[in-house]
Amino acid sequence: MLNLSIKEALGRLVSMPNEMYDFNLLVSCSWGVYGKAKREIAHILTMLGDESPMVKRTIAEGIIGVKTRLDSREVVYGLRRLFDEDSFVFQYTLKWVPVDLWTLSDMDYMKEGVRKLRNRIQAGEKWRMIVEKRRYTLHHKIEVIKELADLIEEKVDLKNPEKILRVDIIGRYAGISVLTPQEIFSVAKPIDT
Repeated sequence: MLNLSIKEALGRLVSMPNEMYDFNLLVSCSWGVYGKAKREIAHILTMLGDESPMVKRTIAEGIIGVKTRLDSREVVYGLRRLFDEDSFVFQYTLKWVPVDLWTLSDMDYMKEGVRKLRNRIQAGEKWRMIVEKRRYTLHHKIEVIKELADLIEEKVDLKNPEKILRVDIIGRYAGISVLTPQEIFSVAKPIDT
């Protein structure tokens, strides 16, 4: 008879991938429209120059992982151009976010990921952090923010940051990025501000 901890038993009940994610974009959509959103993503990326992107479900409903051969930040700028030309191209996808690296969602691994990227926040630049947690209960959002923010010495500006340290935790993995506000595309807020 197997002796499993509650955490191990729950881990087996929740189907989680064994391989580290390697997506360079996360795309959000409404629940229940994965198939339509997947086709929309493939169509849009084809329009931008990638005829064979990898588009897959994540364990979080409404979050799609995308691996494109295109530069993910250039994709975001291309999305803005497409939106300006024909906003109806976006029927199912809501937000497109570049991801710089993936790590395990254990705090020590996330800290190491932030250490690798923190030099992208230059001396004197103001920044903020966004943490999105899905299917993750190991740490509270405030705890994640406090632990990771301690690694960045520059001043925080929650309203008008020059850079955003974004941490997307999806189950056992965390996608970490350092982005300008213009490097995130949202259908609800498509224009640079």
